[in-house]
Amino acid sequence: MAKGVLVDLTKCIGCRGCQIACKGWNELSVQKTVMAGDLTNPPRLSSRCYTRIHFQEGGTEGAPVWSFVKDQCLHCKNPACASACPVGALKKTEKGPVTYTFDRCIGCRYCMLACPFYIPKYEWEKAVPWIRKCTFCSERIAADLVPACIKTCPTGAMIFGESDAMLKEGRERIAANPGTYVDHIYGETEAGGTSWMYLSAIPFESLGFNTRIPAKELPDLTWAYISKIPAVIGVVLVAGAATWAITRRNQNMDKEE
Repeated sequence: MAKGVLVDLTKCIGCRGCQIACKGWNELSVQKTVMAGDLTNPPRLSSRCYTRIHFQEGGTEGAPVWSFVKDQCLHCKNPACASACPVGALKKTEKGPVTYTFDRCIGCRYCMLACPFYIPKYEWEKAVPWIRKCTFCSERIAADLVPACIKTCPTGAMIFGESDAMLKEGRERIAANPGTYVDHIYGETEAGGTSWMYLSAIPFESLGFNTRIPAKELPDLTWAYISKIPAVIGVVLVAGAATWAITRRNQNMDKEE
């Protein structure tokens, strides 16, 4: 059975323990400000940051409300990124993670265009770049271990188990606590379903979630567009060459006159 995670955002305190655990397990450096050298929270996911905690501030001036959200790859059940990859560098495994094979990647970056959650990042800063993203700690899952970020959480905001069981748990929490949660599990239907699912007391759109993702699997739709890119590039190159040839001919004719 595929593994899944239920993230209860009402229990997240923003400690960023999961973020540090992710960097530790993946041997990633901590981002620093350029001027002062102070440690900072990355402003977004990047090739050096696979998971991050960001906060949304709401409420009133006298009663502010802070909501914390964990960002990372949601590991779609039928990932558009994997279907768009022409060389099979990205693959959905039976246990849930969407993995990446470095030596297969040709750097086309179709996965970045296909992902509805904008997760895959490119190592623009390197001479030999790779695609980077959360791997759902696939090595740990293969060894029957809990992913590093989940094991570190001190409040139990994330629970890990069989994907169907996590979905059932989410539905039971909503039913048992009317008025506490938004009546929707984010990731249950989005993009045909994801391995990471969220509960929230605040509307997901207010927390920065993309709520316009259709409730259907996206590979066929994304590939229908991405497959046309080479043809479009070819047309542009041919048109450019023709324009250059015409311009060059006109210049030669002007010189002769």
